[in-house]
Amino acid sequence: MKQVLNDKAIALIIKRLAYQIVEDHPHCDDIVFIGVQPRGVHLSDRLMVELNALYGKQVAYGMLDITFYRDDFRKEIMVPNQTHLDMSLENKEVILIDDVLYTGRTTRAALDALLDFGRPSKVTLCTLIDRQFNREIPIQPDYTGKTIDTIFSQKVVVHWKENDGVDEVRLLG
Repeated sequence: MKQVLNDKAIALIIKRLAYQIVEDHPHCDDIVFIGVQPRGVHLSDRLMVELNALYGKQVAYGMLDITFYRDDFRKEIMVPNQTHLDMSLENKEVILIDDVLYTGRTTRAALDALLDFGRPSKVTLCTLIDRQFNREIPIQPDYTGKTIDTIFSQKVVVHWKENDGVDEVRLLG
């Protein structure tokens, strides 16, 4: 088990991601930030604190549950999370936020789920960790905290203080 990121590195990455987003999008009026439930929400909550400060106002933010949009949900009983998205996404730019991009299947499910709230003009992806050589679907992040080269037998575990008592990213296997 190897620690890839500690709490200080995660905090710096979140600040950097916020600055990159603001640099690309100086005005946030037609942007909706969406955290993917369950674990992407921890990253998105922290990113929203940084973005609200940089923009000087509350940005449009929601949380999206993708449980029943997944293509593997029939393998086990899954407990859905809540979706908090009280706005239309019609003609808005959506920035999806998730903790780890692995096969791309979670992002694909999120794209399907988004359509229930309107047709966005554009969707971009922000991830804390990109496991770049393990994609099953051709999806790439637009904003990446750290890229980790892994093999299929390895697992990337993101611990968040809110759930696990510590902020860190570990590589297992």
